[in-house]
Amino acid sequence: MLHAVTQESALVLLVEDDAVTRRMLSLSIEKEPSLQLLAALDSRQTALAWLEKEPIDILVVDLGLPDGSGIDVIRHCAKLRPAAHIMVITTSSDEDNVIASIEAGASGYVLKDAGQLDIVAAIRELQEGGSPISPSIARKVLAKMRTAKAPEAGADESAKPTVALTKRESMILDLIARGDTYGEVARQLSLSVGTVQTHIKNIYDKLSVHSRGEAVYEANRRGLLQLDRLKSR
Repeated sequence: MLHAVTQESALVLLVEDDAVTRRMLSLSIEKEPSLQLLAALDSRQTALAWLEKEPIDILVVDLGLPDGSGIDVIRHCAKLRPAAHIMVITTSSDEDNVIASIEAGASGYVLKDAGQLDIVAAIRELQEGGSPISPSIARKVLAKMRTAKAPEAGADESAKPTVALTKRESMILDLIARGDTYGEVARQLSLSVGTVQTHIKNIYDKLSVHSRGEAVYEANRRGLLQLDRLKSR
């Protein structure tokens, strides 16, 4: 499935092996004027080949592809198209898959069976700097982080520059680590969404990261998260 490209539209590559789901997601994306569906592919290999030759703005990818893992597609996209937004849409809630996807470069992780999936809303959140993550996934990640052993002090850790976050930045970091959207953070802290986005940009700069997932894991490694005070939704 291939379509003409317009400058005004964000270019979307969809990788999903199930024909019914692929058609449903394709129709939703095609109906949105701000999005342009470049292709709807059904395998790892075709996705890797596409990324080698065509620019994209957004990658929407399943993990369970017939010829391999969608995580390979995420890594390839992050390497070749570093400015692209990447979102996983899958049935897998396995912790290892979630963490591997985020570490590979995904900024969103949405379960297909988590109610009626609004792919356009999820993509919009992704474009606005958010990380659409199913609440059950956010809870699993937080649980794993709470039980993870803190890194021991060593040469590598001591070599990292100290990161000093403001009180407001720390609060926002805790909330996005929980899985809250920018709008939810803004409401809880009585701020505008624009102000929240500015704070998050500053957090990313201080941590030298480019996505919510990277920020959460880097902050956790540095002991900057106050996970005990976070409440799962």
